[in-house]
Amino acid sequence: MKSSREFWHRWAASLRRYQLHVLVASFLEAGSPFALLGAQAIYFSGGFIKSGQLTAIAEMLEDETEAQAFASFLAREGAGS
Repeated sequence: MKSSREFWHRWAASLRRYQLHVLVASFLEAGSPFALLGAQAIYFSGGFIKSGQLTAIAEMLEDETEAQAFASFLAREGAGS
């Protein structure tokens, strides 16, 4: 299985396209309990939809350190564009 970091550029590009990168980075930086609930919802939907990216998102949301790192990545990528 791929590490979630392998998908970060693609996720960041999609979030920027829909102008959601600042909002998502804010939620991730806050360490919201919604991240854990989101991860569980993704795992639950895995019974219906199989996707490596969805699993990677869920794993990233469960790991607070990874979530914070992705939020920092979004902030850096947003500042660079």
